[in-house]
Amino acid sequence: MPGETDVNVDIVVPNQTRYLGLIGNIAEQIARELVDYRGDRDTLGYHMNLVLTEAMVNAIEHATPGETGKTVRVWIHIEDEELCIRVYDQGQGFDLESVPMPDFDAPGEHGRGIFFIRALMDTVTYRRTENGNVLEMRKKLA
Repeated sequence: MPGETDVNVDIVVPNQTRYLGLIGNIAEQIARELVDYRGDRDTLGYHMNLVLTEAMVNAIEHATPGETGKTVRVWIHIEDEELCIRVYDQGQGFDLESVPMPDFDAPGEHGRGIFFIRALMDTVTYRRTENGNVLEMRKKLA
């Protein structure tokens, strides 16, 4: 029987930055509704919003820049006290391990989003799928 905190949300939006706030707010609201979560739900919500927004920015601006006919799929799953967020893109992909540590003193420096995602999530992977790529971010909620 599913627990009270089991969540499964699957959203597909156009490859446009105007949907960032919507998706981030959905993730934040999900966190605030996790009645069984023992931690600070507002902080979890902020973190989910941040990592999801950063992942979507990367998918929109780097994977398929300017291709508004493409889509970005977001899947949020919470089960057994584990959060899993997947962001699917239809771009050429990149090597997650080759993203360097950003220089926070340099304006416009790339790599900050991946830095924040790695800092806030327990595991982060990026892999090729049959229809593109998927960035998977996992966090234990216990």
